[in-house]
Amino acid sequence: MGSNNLFIETEQVLALSDLEDKLQATEELYQRWMLEKLSTESITTPQPIEQAGHPEKPDLVPPRKLKRRRLGSPEGHASMLHAIAHIEFNAINLALDAVYRFRDMPLEYYADWIRIADEERYHFQLVRKRLNQLGYEYGDFPSHNGLWEAAEMSASDPLLRMALVPRVLEARGLDVNPKIMQKLSSIGDKQSVDILEIILRDEVGHVKAGTKWFHYLCQQRKLDPEQTFRELVSEYMLYAIRGPFYLPGRVKAGFSESELDFLQSVDGNSAV
Repeated sequence: MGSNNLFIETEQVLALSDLEDKLQATEELYQRWMLEKLSTESITTPQPIEQAGHPEKPDLVPPRKLKRRRLGSPEGHASMLHAIAHIEFNAINLALDAVYRFRDMPLEYYADWIRIADEERYHFQLVRKRLNQLGYEYGDFPSHNGLWEAAEMSASDPLLRMALVPRVLEARGLDVNPKIMQKLSSIGDKQSVDILEIILRDEVGHVKAGTKWFHYLCQQRKLDPEQTFRELVSEYMLYAIRGPFYLPGRVKAGFSESELDFLQSVDGNSAV
């Protein structure tokens, strides 16, 4: 820290692996940005993408090796919250990388993704605190690395990143959040439901930011955004399209009717 350059300081925060250091540094980076203390002059070249800094735990394993746990047990309850915490932690790194990797974007782009990184930090801390109340800690359960693998897949192009990460993977979070809230409510965990309501509200805004910058980049390149979205999803991420879809949240996040029709035709499940 101390360079007063957004890209240099974001790279430093991305590299941090100590959990407490990373959370604090993410919050401080956002505060410094808000105080207009950081330059967006690109005085370095983005390095090839590598694994972002993360704590030693949780162990990262292939998704097929993750155990399915019943929500009715204390361990299953904590495991579900741990999975949410892991998504939020990865989302910090994804937002930071969206700032660091893609240069020559408008100031508003960096303002959006620095803010989103800090909101993901806040979400993580909310879920982690709830985990602690249940007697568990982040890292107690193995997790997968799928979100960061999507960052690697889309490292070459901000248009690809905006299409695949916010508009596919993070939008998937909009779809599953209401059902998770119902499950947690069924076991009387109102505290966790309240946290997920905050996350759902904010995540609509995060996906909407992805839509905004996807459209911006399509306009810059004279591409049709709806056709381009269909093509990129079909080429890279058909495996990730699963319903049912939370249509109210997706509409607020900027999905067009034809995009929603496309997603539902790919999945074949009903919407919610």
